[in-house]
Formats: sequence, structure tokens, C-alpha cells
Amino acid sequence: MTVQRALISVSDKSGLQEFARGLVQAGVEIVSTGGTAKALRGAGIPVTYITDVTGFPEILDGRVKTLHPSVHGGILAMRTEGHLKQLHEQNITPIDLVVVNLYPFRETVAKPGVTLEEAIENIDIGGPTMVRAAAKNYRYVLVVVSPQRYSAVLNAIQKGDINEQFRLALAKEAFAHTASYDTAISAYLTGLDQPTGTFPAVWEKKYELVQTLRYGENPHQQAAFYRDPSVTGACVANAVQLHGKELSYNNILDINAAFEAVKEYAAASAVIVKHNNPCGVSSAARLADAYVMAYEGDPVSAYGGIVAFNTPVDADTAREMNKIFLEAVIAPDYADDALAILKQKENLRILKAGPLTGPTTDRFDLRKVNGGLLVQDFDRGVADTEKTKVVTKRAPSQAEMDDLLFAMAVVKHVKSNAIVVVKDKKVLGVGAGQMNRVTSARIALGQAGDGARGAVLASDAFFPFSDTLEEAVAAGISAVIQPGGSVRDDASIAVADEHDIAMVFTGMRHFRH
Repeated sequence: MTVQRALISVSDKSGLQEFARGLVQAGVEIVSTGGTAKALRGAGIPVTYITDVTGFPEILDGRVKTLHPSVHGGILAMRTEGHLKQLHEQNITPIDLVVVNLYPFRETVAKPGVTLEEAIENIDIGGPTMVRAAAKNYRYVLVVVSPQRYSAVLNAIQKGDINEQFRLALAKEAFAHTASYDTAISAYLTGLDQPTGTFPAVWEKKYELVQTLRYGENPHQQAAFYRDPSVTGACVANAVQLHGKELSYNNILDINAAFEAVKEYAAASAVIVKHNNPCGVSSAARLADAYVMAYEGDPVSAYGGIVAFNTPVDADTAREMNKIFLEAVIAPDYADDALAILKQKENLRILKAGPLTGPTTDRFDLRKVNGGLLVQDFDRGVADTEKTKVVTKRAPSQAEMDDLLFAMAVVKHVKSNAIVVVKDKKVLGVGAGQMNRVTSARIALGQAGDGARGAVLASDAFFPFSDTLEEAVAAGISAVIQPGGSVRDDASIAVADEHDIAMVFTGMRHFRH
């Protein structure tokens, strides 16, 4: 096929002028609309205005301009004798190339305070119609929906090498583009004033490919990483990699786990994650001290781990990190000298997430099962002194209460059954993913060792029996925090009172399967 006439109407004008100049040099006539035509003419590029093609003015504030037989006849006509004869009879010129990207609906609704009226006005009508028409007629028409395709399309036109495989690939991209656009509109409108706890009848969500990964959790599994372009805020999907090897599937999982955990704390904090569980967590006045204490909580597991910070990394912290092998680090930002130090590790993956200004706009936690999808709100519940209930004769001291709340924030991010031992805002032991709670407690207390004496213990769910508390007594734990709610709570409370242990109930469970 040859390209003689192109219709260009784009909201994203990046790369437009260079592409259009190349088309003109290849002998292609350009037809355009509104702002696109103005931008091209302003750059000295010859353009046929859309009204000269349709013989009809743009009306309704530009809502109607391309919805016309002279446009869609030119796009949809097959290059057969019968169709070409009809075009000739109606004085319609074929359109061989359609270059359209749509009104910025997603960008509009992502803005704080956007009104429904603003959102509605950014729903494109003519654009998707032209894209779908061109994609349907891909055997005769090229359709381009992304500036990233300009160079390849221009190269194919200049070489006269526009094969069917290339045309079909562009058509697939076009249909994916309009489908995701409609999905974004549907998702936005469905979510308007949607009460918490209600879910749409049809789950629609659009994700964009970030990268194809070397493999998944294991080398025999293929994998890829996608992001939700509608989500704003600091998270692993929106982070920028500044240095290091390509991220792996397991890296991304662990980075997400570490960064979401460190967001729990207001003070300068560090979280070290290994195999999707925090193995070191600490808060301190200095970030370097927080990192060192997090590392000291479990130096063996920290080796080859992922580190997350909730404040920008300084040079002192970077020097401490460089003492061991780490897979990746994520933080809101890095001082220039800290970045230079970290980059001395050639393979260390360094991610910049941007400032922590609160939760991201991502509301739902998704879990795929075979043939289905589980959807829930993220667990953003927190324990605080106003919501907790002291159930023992002795109330915790202020220092113990601070550690109890710190430990409960950690336990949220540990796989169930989860037990965490903390002292002075430093994790000393973690028991994760065991089939019974007492085994998790033994692991956490055993890891803490003598450090458990005078420390506090947190549990993600209630104690079904008093055996977990008896383990805590034997290890020297001084205070315990748990949701409560077991039919045998009285037995655990009695054990705590007998040994002068303070125990607090939160009324909030934090299972993490």
C-alpha cells in the first residue's frame, strides 16, 4: 500500500512536528483539526483543514468536526473497485493514515478536585470512532495511537515497506487503546460516590506494560510487570530506577512489601525485607541509626535483602548500607553524595519513589486466583491509644505502649500467623507464615534471644489458647498487644496477670495470607 493522505488529530503533540514534516517530504497530504492544525501551521507545515474536506464547519464547540461521511467514508473504504467507485461518485478522497490520540481523560480525572463536568468534557467521541474505523480497515489504512510509533511508521512509509503484519500490529494497539480508554471512563463513573464496601458488577481495570521480566518467581515461569496509570502517589509502580540491574519479579514484590511497611511510621525509619517478610524494622532520630538497628535485628536475613526508607537517604546511611550486599533500596529521594556512595555498588538497584504525602490513590488490594479475582480494601487500619483496651491489672508504661503500637504496625506486614518482638522501636524477632501461632511465637522469641527480656510482643490475631502467652512469659516479655476476641481470652489474661505482664487488645485483626 501507499500512503497519500493522512488525517492527524492528537492531544499529545510530542514528536508531532518532526513526524508531520517527514510525511510531507514523503509526498503525503495532511488533513487536520483544531489545535493540531494550528500547531502544524505554526511550524510551517502545510495542512488541509478538516472543514475543507467535509464542507461543513466545526460545531457545538468542536464536539462535531470529524463525524462526517467524507471522513469516515475515506477511512472505511476498502480499496476495491466497488468501494473506490462509490468514493469517486461522492467526491470522497481515501484516507490512508489515521494518527489520533484521545482527549486526556485519565490525566483530567487524576487532578485533585476535578468536577464531573470537567471529566465529561474530556470524553473523546470522534477520536475513538476514527481509531476504530481505521483499525477495522487495517488492510488498507494505517492507524497510529502513540507518538512512540512515529519513527517506525515514517520509516515504513519512506521505504514503501508497509506489510500486513505491521498494519495488523498497529490495529491491535489501536483497539487496545480505545478499549482501555472506555475502561477508564467506566471505572471513573462507576466509582463516583461509591460507598465503601460496595463493588462494581463488572471489574474493569487497565494496566500498562512496564517491562517484560527475565522470569517470574522461578526461572521456568515467564513474567511481566504492569502498572495502573490512574494511580498517583509514592509506590513501587511509580518509582523511578536510578541505578543498578534490571528489576526481577521477586525484587518488585519485596520492594513493594518493604516500602508499604515503612510508610507506617512518621519518624525516620528503615525496613529490611527478605522473601516478602520484614526481617528488620526500626525508627530513630537519625536515619543511619534506624538502618543500623534494623540490620542488627537480623543480620543473617538482611544479607541480600531489600531496604526501604520513609525519608531521603543521606550519606551516613548510604555508607552503612554499602557495608553489606543488598539487592535494592527504595526511598523518597537521595542526597547527591548518598547517591554517589550507593552507586559504587554496580548492581544495587536504587529506586526513587518521591515524597510520602499519604496513601496512594490505589484503593483496592487484588489477589488473583485460578479463574477469578479477589478484591478488598488495603489494610490501612492502625492501632492507637484511643482505640486500644488494657485488659490486665497492669497497664503498659508509655515506653511499652510506644513499642506495642510500633510492633503492631510491623505485624500488619508479616505473613500470618505473625508474631513480632520489639524493644526500643527495634524489631528483635519475627515469626512468620506458620500454621499455628505458638510456633510463630517460638521462632520470634528464639530469634530475639536474651533481648526478649523486657521487650514487647505483637500478634496479628487473637491467642486461641494461652500457650503463646506462656511462651512469652518464659522469654521475659513485659507487654503484649493482640486483637483479642477469643473465647479463651480469660485464660491468657489470667496468665498475664499472674506474671505482671501488661496486655492490650486492639479489636482489629491483621491477617496477611
